[in-house]
Amino acid sequence: MKHRGRHRRRRRGRALRAALAGTALALTAAATMISASQATDADDPGALKPLTKSAETTPLRLTEHDVPRAALDRLSAGMGRPVGVGTVLADPDGSLRDAEDCTDDDRHALPVEPAATHAYCWPGADTDGWQSGAVTTSGDADDDGHWGEDRVILSGWSRSTGAPAEDGLARVAFVDAGDPAGLRYTWALLTVPVDGGRDYRGLGSAVSGMVWYQDKLLVTAGPADDSALYVYDMDRVQRATVDGPSVGRVPGGWSAAGARYVLPAVASYRTNGADAPRPGGIALDRSTAPDSLVAHEARPVDDDGPTRLWRYDFSTEPERAGLLDTDPVAVYETELTEVRSVLSYRSGWYLGRMTGAPDERGTLWRQDTEGARPTRCGADETHRCWSGRAESLSYWEETGDVWSQSGRMLFALPLDSVDRALD
Repeated sequence: MKHRGRHRRRRRGRALRAALAGTALALTAAATMISASQATDADDPGALKPLTKSAETTPLRLTEHDVPRAALDRLSAGMGRPVGVGTVLADPDGSLRDAEDCTDDDRHALPVEPAATHAYCWPGADTDGWQSGAVTTSGDADDDGHWGEDRVILSGWSRSTGAPAEDGLARVAFVDAGDPAGLRYTWALLTVPVDGGRDYRGLGSAVSGMVWYQDKLLVTAGPADDSALYVYDMDRVQRATVDGPSVGRVPGGWSAAGARYVLPAVASYRTNGADAPRPGGIALDRSTAPDSLVAHEARPVDDDGPTRLWRYDFSTEPERAGLLDTDPVAVYETELTEVRSVLSYRSGWYLGRMTGAPDERGTLWRQDTEGARPTRCGADETHRCWSGRAESLSYWEETGDVWSQSGRMLFALPLDSVDRALD
């Protein structure tokens, strides 16, 4: 079902533009100091190699597992009637700061080239101990860029308690992006119903990939959650009723580790077999017919590759709105290693490659079946001019902007500027 509203555009203030310009100049100067031996952080990966043999594509066939409707209804009966996205946005937990009010350390996570045109930082008090992850927007959810009357950014975060992996937590910030000069956010915990809907547990994985399409939110999960792709229904946001560190049903109500809202999973997808590739980052591609979801393979750090990329169509059946067709429609192999983010638009695949050290920059490549080119830091020869450990690329087609985040910085830049920065 489409949720449409009027298109509203607002301009950023001069102070923000000046801060971003100053930051970009400073980062460019720093980038020119990288030695010639660091001019590239990967050899030219060349062209994408299509994989077409059944043995190469069959392992990527998805198996869909639905949470029983009775379990979801039982959970709603216990927690109360679900609320909509608008209700969550109207009940904010805090505000993001514009780039000029962020610390130099935070702004260091911004890309050098191309430079961000919108940038914000998260407050430390609300994100300490949490790691930023994937981003998606209402530009993914609907082609007019709105969800109802709202413009929305969803920002994923994860936390490890130091206990076994299943004790980790994942949450999503619903960011009201209607006023670019005043972004406000509200937290919702990602959960999985258990015990037939009588309780829920937290999703115990880093949020490395996330796509909001129509009324569904798809989130990648790590080994603690069987490396599945979880599905959440944006019309099934539940209220937590107890403020505390616990997760699930507690004496007196329902707790969500301090969040005031809960998203329970409604389904999940798994690839075919224990040795099948697992999705790391994911993104929406509106340039295909039908719209499709692309993924890059999750590979261990320092793995020597190659890395697989693939695509699934979204279902065109009305009763399966926001869900995937389970057979891959295209599979490729890239020689690029350390891939941590993916975006596909028209004939190009944009791949973010992250270096091993947290304080080093990554590279951003555009690759297709004819070759590959990285973005370059101005006149300097280095290609390490992308942001730090960004794990997401989300294209807001209505505005032409690509959104990502690294560290505490949430930022956007035009896709056209990425193409202009290619070497």
